[in-house]
Amino acid sequence: MPQTLSASDMVTPGSLGPPHTEPTDGEQAGQLLLGGAPSSASLDTLIQHLVPTADYYPEKAYIFTFLLSSRLFIEPQELLARVCHMCIEQQQLDKPVLDKARVRKFGPKLLQLLAEWTETFPRDFQEESTIGHLKDVVGRIAPCDEAYRKRMHQLLQALHQKLAALGQGPESLLGTDKPISYRTKPPASIHRELLGICSDPYMLAQQLTHVELEQLRHIGPEEFVQAFVNKDPLASTKPCFSDKTNNLEAYVKWFNRLCYLVATEICMPAKKKQRAQVIEFFIDVARECFNIGNFNSLMAIISGMNMSPVSRLKKTWAKVKTAKFFILEHQMDPTGNFCNYRTALRGAAHRSLTAHSSREKIVIPFFSLLIKDIYFLNEGCANRLPNGHVNFEKFLELAKQVGEFITWKQVECPFEQDLSITHYLHTAPIFSEDGTVWPHGELLSGCRMSWDHAGRTLLSTQEA
Repeated sequence: MPQTLSASDMVTPGSLGPPHTEPTDGEQAGQLLLGGAPSSASLDTLIQHLVPTADYYPEKAYIFTFLLSSRLFIEPQELLARVCHMCIEQQQLDKPVLDKARVRKFGPKLLQLLAEWTETFPRDFQEESTIGHLKDVVGRIAPCDEAYRKRMHQLLQALHQKLAALGQGPESLLGTDKPISYRTKPPASIHRELLGICSDPYMLAQQLTHVELEQLRHIGPEEFVQAFVNKDPLASTKPCFSDKTNNLEAYVKWFNRLCYLVATEICMPAKKKQRAQVIEFFIDVARECFNIGNFNSLMAIISGMNMSPVSRLKKTWAKVKTAKFFILEHQMDPTGNFCNYRTALRGAAHRSLTAHSSREKIVIPFFSLLIKDIYFLNEGCANRLPNGHVNFEKFLELAKQVGEFITWKQVECPFEQDLSITHYLHTAPIFSEDGTVWPHGELLSGCRMSWDHAGRTLLSTQEA
């Protein structure tokens, strides 16, 4: 599960039981999950289960699951307002005289909940009104202990820093959204070959890992929910996620860019021997990505080498030692729903859990497949049951997948960054579809572009 701000010394969640709530709207007691949370229940009941009391605090897994999934049924700002209102009402914080002993038991739990919420879903607090709710409810308990006000100040400081960092999104790293197209040979001052900047496969794999982790850092867990799901038919409010998947989309664009870049770098050299050397270089880079646990760059490199302008270079491939490439292709073979890759991913995940060094903690999954898994989980199970209850069991599985990803993306990259290499990866020209004449036309003729079923641009060439 995601790491949260360190307020755990205030409370031990596992030692507390859930609040007692009577079934409503025809609810029946069914299988209980996560410290007494029902496998399905009305939205009101699930919100009640989120609200701490003097004697109860929800499990962290429940908090993450509900905050992740609740946005399908209620906007985060409205949920926060309801939680704060329930806290004020249940703890009688609107009374002129407070029960200080009770508030001192309740206060740390409230601050713990707010800390977990702001740490894991900081974008829920971009609106000024949400900050107002936080200040209001904490201001009501502050007279009982001034430490609460200080803790709130620290929480808001951390929140502002996190929002500022997230505001520097990954879009700027990608340069232009569209590939650069040349109708003549690219000027030498603009285009340089990657091997002239980095000829060490291990170094390039490290720098690709830098780029991947930087891109992943900006993706919030809520984007996985907001990417696929339409407005809840029982909700009275407008959808709260119309344009909130920019970071996820930017990461997909990075994958596609790396595919094109690999194909471009391979096809640029004039001679077959040079092209074969570039192919073998990328095979070694892909192998190092596999060893590091960077499966997304690995798949992008393999995809780039399987694009038609590269795969059609039969005379070039005849000069390549392909044994290592076939092994890597086997690892990422889509047969059996990517069975081999999933086995390797589980191995990397286990290594990360038992890691003795920061390098061993790296797990960067093949992102398109992760999105596909979450998509089919969403499509295969209803958000609500026929009786209108929220299908919380579905969202537990969703939170499991997303929570694991959030843990992986929080790993600090242990490799030293080389700005010249990462700048090249972001800005080097790649060829596009609109009538590009490739350099060395005597070797590569009939170059054109088409779109594959996944929306990626495919170059098409013939080798002389």
